[in-house]
Amino acid sequence: MPTAPTLAVRDLRLDEVGFRIDYFHGSTDEHLRRLGVDREKLPAPDAWRASYEEDYRRPVEHRETWAVAWEVDDELVGFSSVDHIAFGDRAFLHLQMVRPERRNAGLGAELVRMSAARFFEVLSLERLLSEPNALNVAPNRTLQRAGFRYVFTHETTPGPLNFPQVATRWVLDRVDVGEGADRDERL
Repeated sequence: MPTAPTLAVRDLRLDEVGFRIDYFHGSTDEHLRRLGVDREKLPAPDAWRASYEEDYRRPVEHRETWAVAWEVDDELVGFSSVDHIAFGDRAFLHLQMVRPERRNAGLGAELVRMSAARFFEVLSLERLLSEPNALNVAPNRTLQRAGFRYVFTHETTPGPLNFPQVATRWVLDRVDVGEGADRDERL
């Protein structure tokens, strides 16, 4: 019987932001469209790295973004990040399974739950929101399985890398995140 993979979520280090940058710049146009990302809006890699260096120097209360690394069996396979951070209140969550061979393996929901716990802790958040492209089934299912609640679907441009699109808004409140059986019953 195969053993379950070991999952870990930890803060993405500054020396690892290239993993994130390379993911977007190395993705096919088709994959970026599925994500709702406009290739023309991607910053040049060096400029993007410089903006992360500047952001990482800020105190946590003033960060523009925060990211965690996803590891499966000690391999870096993806990341989750937040932006539009209102420290102590809310932020918008993004999720990216970078390694294609790890997609559709049922790991995303647990990695998102673990990421949410870290964001709630580090940023003292009360609420996490997410707005994936409504036509991209995988993140919408993952958010639902992770305990996020559907709010609405609307036309928007979710962020600076995105083109106008129909996005689905999901929310997870800190008070709804429990442990053990209570959490499992809500999912």
